[in-house]
Amino acid sequence: QVQLVESGGGLVQAGGSLRLSCAASGGTFSSYWMGWFRQAPGKEREFVTRIGWSGGSTRYADSVKGRFTISRDNAKNTVYLQMNSLKPEDTAVYYCAAARGVANSREREYDYWGQGTQVTVSA
Repeated sequence: QVQLVESGGGLVQAGGSLRLSCAASGGTFSSYWMGWFRQAPGKEREFVTRIGWSGGSTRYADSVKGRFTISRDNAKNTVYLQMNSLKPEDTAVYYCAAARGVANSREREYDYWGQGTQVTVSA
């Protein structure tokens, strides 16, 4: 059983940056593909990005491509989401997720989820 805890959310002005972290415990972190999803008020949860076991195989939603960067540190059991040039439409609860196998953008591909961290971008 893997536990995921996100941190790093907060309030930032448009154009600013935030770095989210997701700390994993209870499993072999390096064996999981990791993803970030987000859910804005009144909307369905959507895929943001994902990363493979060793830090390669990254994939991004078109809406964040060029602004967000996912990375991982297997020695620290942590995955990161660096968010630059933030826009008000990036406001959402951001969730970290872990997949036992190869995963892409569908929620059902992920087996474990964190509780989420709120990101609010003011205009």
